[in-house]
This record gives sequence, structure tokens and C-alpha cells, in this order.
Amino acid sequence: MSEHITIIGGGLAGSEAALQLASRGYKIDLWEMRPLQNTEAHTSADFAELVCSNSLKSIRLDTGAGLLKEEMRLLGSILLEVAETCKVPAGHALAVDRELFAHKVTQLISEHPNIRIIRAEATQIPEGKVILATGPLTSAAMMRHLQTLLGEDQLFFFDAIAPIIEADSVNLDIAYAKARYDKGEADYLNCAFDKEQYYNFVDALLEAEKHEAREFENEFFNGEKFSFYENCMPIEELARRGRDTLRHGVMRPMGLEIPSTGRKAFAVLQLRAENKDLTAYNLVGCQTMLRYPEQKRVFRLIPGLADVSFLRYGSIHRNSYLDSPKLLNPNLSLKARPDVWVAGQLSGVEGYGECIGHGLLIARIICKESSELPEETILGQLWRRLITPPLKGKFSPVNANFGILPGLEKEIRDKKLKKEMLSQRAITALQALLNPPSSS
Repeated sequence: MSEHITIIGGGLAGSEAALQLASRGYKIDLWEMRPLQNTEAHTSADFAELVCSNSLKSIRLDTGAGLLKEEMRLLGSILLEVAETCKVPAGHALAVDRELFAHKVTQLISEHPNIRIIRAEATQIPEGKVILATGPLTSAAMMRHLQTLLGEDQLFFFDAIAPIIEADSVNLDIAYAKARYDKGEADYLNCAFDKEQYYNFVDALLEAEKHEAREFENEFFNGEKFSFYENCMPIEELARRGRDTLRHGVMRPMGLEIPSTGRKAFAVLQLRAENKDLTAYNLVGCQTMLRYPEQKRVFRLIPGLADVSFLRYGSIHRNSYLDSPKLLNPNLSLKARPDVWVAGQLSGVEGYGECIGHGLLIARIICKESSELPEETILGQLWRRLITPPLKGKFSPVNANFGILPGLEKEIRDKKLKKEMLSQRAITALQALLNPPSSS
């Protein structure tokens, strides 16, 4: 008789885990409360809907995100394979047509004979083996159940998403297609600022009316500090750190010279394709908590976007996660319920690729296919971060980056070479685990 597992939540982690386990013969009950109960951020009932961005970040092996993807390929990630079939032009990043991606994942899940879909809200964890993958927008009822079960208040942060604009409304006499340093295809549109335009834009950001934290607080947030995860910081909050913060960060102009003059701009904002038809673009780095009328006013100050039409405004929403190092066993199950595994963002991993990889990892653990992954790997270190208390302060979300990997035996000054060596070391270690030498 096939073993039964309940998965609560049809996001990236839950979808990957469901498909992985179902392909190994497990019978899956997959609970998803949408569309009967929606969230502040989702817009469809599809599984694996990408909310904040359509980018799964870099594919380069000299980046943490690129190394993570290579590890996931070696481990047989199903959603990563789907993403490759839905990709849109994004230079050295893997960005997807998000509607097509979610539709394809939904189709795979709906057609799998070992998966039964239950469209209802799970208000508590049932008996038996369970993967809890309810994500950062876990319902209030489930959070109350977790508080009772775990005896801990969950941690949380707020997340912001960027606007999406209509491609036909971009002035291509001003915006130009170019890859940074002309490396690869010119997949991004670039909006170049001169000095006056840039500071006018920054001043408008700083003066614009924004949503206040109290509008998003509920019973779980009382007494806690209103804060953002660093990688999701609203553009106006970054601007408050200094008027030049943006042009030295997300709006860095290096390598994006204006083609008509060959001159470097004072700052450049990039637009990334949202779909394969190139009918929509995302304002890169412009996640925001400005009110909608203010977004229209402020973002139209960007060169080339004076008459832009908005397909989606940026917004802010709650993201919840657990204090995993206090609550999880070494195999990522709950100490209070060893037959329950927490997967994805609710556990404290942050990022699309990280959530997919974590769902894959949980499936392998349940199938007893993974001892702890090598410490040289990104996934191995994400695993360790979820079960190891921080040296100081409280646990905060973790994503794929070289800073979480152990150093090389010999210090390498060339940063690019060092990252490539860290990647090769991780790949070699994972390949050795997956393909141990024959004893004969």
C-alpha cells in the first residue's frame, strides 16, 4: 500500500514536494485555500504563482543563486525544469512568464494520478505525515494553531512588490535596450537619468505619501517592530538612507552607457520583461509601499515612462516565518510534531529558488534519499541555518549567497575566481554524494 502524505500549501515549495513525492509513488493530498480564500498578494488560483517578481535570479556559477540552481538540477528539481520552458529574456538571469509557469505547474499537479487536490483552508495540522508549506501569507487560523502547538510567537517581516507596466506605453525614443557591459543579449530596457532628473525622482520618493504600518498590523504583530527583509526593501526606504543610495545600488549606471552618445548616465533604472510576448515590464528594484496615486505620479518621473500605463501597482504585504532553529529537529521536522516538516518561506528560507530547493530537500528527506547535504553546498548550508541558532540576535530569513559557505583552504584574492572555485567545490561534493564510488 502506498504511503500517504498531506501537503498544506500549493506554492513553490509545496508544489515541488508534491510532484517529487508523487513521482516516487506516494499518495498526496494537496491542500490549497485559494481561490476560496485569497491572500493580500496572490491574483490566481494556480499553484506555484510567483507574486513579487518573475525572476529566479542569476544563472551564473559565480553567484549564489546560480550555484543553487545547479545543485537543484543535479537533484532533479521539477519546477526548475518547468521554469526553463517558460523563460523570458533576462540576460544572465532566469526570468519566466509567470502566468505560463504557474499554469504548467498546475497542469502537472492536476494530471498526476497520485495527487488529490483539496481546495479548502486547512485550519490545523492533521494527523499523519504532513508537509506544512503555507508560505509567508499563512492564514490567521493556521497561525493561531501553530502558536498553540509550538508555544512560540512566530517572527515576521513585511514584503513589498514592484509595479508592472504596459510595454507599449514606454517611450522607446528615450528608453533603450542594452545588456550591462554588452555581455549577452540586450534583454533589459534602460531608463537613463541625468543628475537633475535623478535627484528630482529621489526627492519625489522621499516626499510621497505611503501606506503606514498600522494598516497591515493584526493580532500577531502587536508589540513587534515594523521591519522589512533587506532584499525586499521598498525603494523609498532605500532612498531614505541617502540621496545617492539608489545610483550606487539598484540604479547603478556602470556598463549601461547611452547608445546615442556613448556617455555614462548619472543613474539607470532597468525594466525586465514579464512575459514571453514582451507586452509587460517590471520596474527592477522598485518594490514600494507608496499609495497608488503616488506611484503613478512618482514613477512617471522616470525618463521614458512619462505616459506609462500600469498593469499592476506595487504593494506591501505581511510575510510570516517561524523561529526555525528553536523549533526544528535536525531533519527539518517540528520538535513538537516529528511527523510534520515545514517547507518554504514559512521555515525562513527566502527566495523563489530557495523555496523550490527546500521543497525538493524535504521530499528527499522523507524518502530517506538525503543524509545532511555537504557543507560545501548552498542547499546544505540552508539546511544548517534552519537548525542552528544564530550566534547573536534573532533568527532572520536566509537566502543563497556565498557568505553562508565555508571558506576555501587557501585564500583567493580574485573575487570572481574565488566564487567560481566555491561553486566547483560544491558541485563536486554533491556529485560525490549522489554518485558514490563503487565498492567493487
